[in-house]
Amino acid sequence: MSGSTITPWVVGNWKMNPMQADAQQLIQDFKSLLQAHPIDESSCYIGVAPITLALTTTQTALSSANRMVYTVAQDLSRIAATGAYTGEVSAELLKDSQINFVLIGHSERREIFGESAQVLNEKMKNALNAGLTVIYCVGESLEQRESGQAEQVVLQQICDIATVVDSEQWQNIVIAYEPIWAIGTGKTASPEDAQAMHAQIREGLSQITTYGQSMAILYGGSVKPENAVELAACPDINGALVGGASLNAESFHKIAHAFANTK
Repeated sequence: MSGSTITPWVVGNWKMNPMQADAQQLIQDFKSLLQAHPIDESSCYIGVAPITLALTTTQTALSSANRMVYTVAQDLSRIAATGAYTGEVSAELLKDSQINFVLIGHSERREIFGESAQVLNEKMKNALNAGLTVIYCVGESLEQRESGQAEQVVLQQICDIATVVDSEQWQNIVIAYEPIWAIGTGKTASPEDAQAMHAQIREGLSQITTYGQSMAILYGGSVKPENAVELAACPDINGALVGGASLNAESFHKIAHAFANTK
């Protein structure tokens, strides 16, 4: 059974970009494109993930768009609530600022910052308990793919969070499959390879939760307008987590349009 009836998500991960003036211009350009070429909310959810400094200003700027565009935090603390934790931003503080979505487990957090399964579980538990919706990222390295471990690695990353997710909380999770070797490299998994992994992820989720067939599974890894339509046509690819292309309003709009009109 495919997830082809699931409303797709297209989320732009701005990472540690751009400068404030450029961010404001990017938002304005994207709002103008949505005005000129509307994308119905029922056909595609859209979100952007700016740096923490820009979460509330981005949210305010997007509030005047002609449709809902969600503001997504790129990360959150492993520590809950408030307290003497210099530099941290907790799930509760995000919720208090009406930031209701957060990325957890991005490969850059795992690879560059050494976030272990234990750390990610703490973040996942805090986010879900605070009422946030989590976009949980999974993916394999090139070495793991070439050694035939890709599916094992990805499914293990999903199993890792199962111990801290209550049965009803699975409906508040979106999965983003991002092969590490395709992030920021210009390389993209073929639609066939991406669909095969997404189908495996959905099968794995279905063995863990009754929500497995209704959960959105996004593809991330050098998504751009040139490959968006092919990716969107795959039955188990329910959207995209977009990196570099989301820093260009026209490219991001084209990707969202592709998913909205293909699904």
